[in-house]
Amino acid sequence: MSTTSTLTGKTGPWWRGLNGYHWFVFSMASLAWLFDCLDQQIFNLYRQTALENLMPEGTDPSVITTYAGYATSIFLVGWATGGLIFGSLGDKFGRARMLTMTVLLYSVFTGLSALSQGWLDFAAYRFVTGLGVGGVFGLAVALVADSLPDRSRTGALGMLQALSAVGNITAGLVGFWISGMISSETITADQAWKLAFLLGSVPAFLCVFIQMRLREPDKWLKARDASKLSGKGMGSYRSLLGEARWRKSALLGMLLCISGIIGLWGIGFFSFELVGDVITLSLSEKGLPEADIAGEAGKWKAINGIIQNTGSFFGMIAFAWLAEKIGRRPSFVIAFIGALAATWGFFAFFSGVQDIWMSAVMGFFQLALFGGFAIYLPELFPTRLRSTGTSFCYNVGRFLAASGPFTMGRLNAALAQGAETDEAKLAAFRETCQWMSLIFLVGLVAVAFLPETKDQPLPED
Repeated sequence: MSTTSTLTGKTGPWWRGLNGYHWFVFSMASLAWLFDCLDQQIFNLYRQTALENLMPEGTDPSVITTYAGYATSIFLVGWATGGLIFGSLGDKFGRARMLTMTVLLYSVFTGLSALSQGWLDFAAYRFVTGLGVGGVFGLAVALVADSLPDRSRTGALGMLQALSAVGNITAGLVGFWISGMISSETITADQAWKLAFLLGSVPAFLCVFIQMRLREPDKWLKARDASKLSGKGMGSYRSLLGEARWRKSALLGMLLCISGIIGLWGIGFFSFELVGDVITLSLSEKGLPEADIAGEAGKWKAINGIIQNTGSFFGMIAFAWLAEKIGRRPSFVIAFIGALAATWGFFAFFSGVQDIWMSAVMGFFQLALFGGFAIYLPELFPTRLRSTGTSFCYNVGRFLAASGPFTMGRLNAALAQGAETDEAKLAAFRETCQWMSLIFLVGLVAVAFLPETKDQPLPED
């Protein structure tokens, strides 16, 4: 079945003209990424609680925050490694086949995280989960880009990325439900994080059995045959980095993604810790019992996740719309400037539940960038390198981005040194995140040297 079309006749909504199989491909790719993000967000919600239970009793909270940064860095290293491996395998052996394997990998090891007995095995499970998580994005994006008509590509990829926010919101709802169970003493705070990881693994595992019906795109099959005749390798990093045309896009695209990834994973997703700390400090001053404080802080961390990712959903939809109107590059410029201002403002001024709306604004701009990555990266590479190139940009930068949480943990520890009160430690955490928000300026530099791809066909050799 041919899925190739041109960009001519581009009228009406992006979904007009899609047939049943197009919708199946889009749904399976979107669900793979949605459940992937559900598992990521559960980790963000419960890494602190998990480490509080897995590390020796009486460990200083600032030390736990530092180790939370280490756990996030290890997860990101696994993510980057998996992206490089499965991105190349997706071009070599097929997007659909590798996508199913990656979903199976991250779902199983998310569940195994609940069985952790200490810091080291928790980190090991997160690394292997990261291998699967890292492979999904490049494979899902390449599968949709190669399977759907060209006129539908921008809207479909923007929506695929936007639906990731639904996975994040679902994780927030899970957290909200679990915090209610803690408050009602149905479960203890020590059990909550284990339940969350187990729940996160189930839907993705079930999705695997449906994804087995996916076929490889015609574009990929033709590219594989052409590659055999031309001698140009499918999924070859030597070709990606050895040919000047693709090397420039790969390196600049990587720099573009590093900025957004550090901004989100090194700063934005630590909004949970800020919200939890502010609520905990406020309730402690009122003299509430410790159990009530844990339940209330957990509830507001979950609400923060829901609000932040609701903003994210609309940010990614807005980027797709804007990219079609004014182009990819100016849309990135707006999103990077907005992300810098919103992130700095959140960590500077959030002071209680009345300011929770600020999380939505930060999520809007930070995740708008990721909507741009889904749309823009596959437009930089040919079919034989599309999964490889997309995964390289989106994931290899995570080796550097992994230093974001690590650096934040070290900087926070340094700034908190000598701080004797919880208020002083919280102030040091705020200052750390404000300084790190300057990373969004790196993305603006990368945009200046990248090409505009609006209304251009996907490149080929």
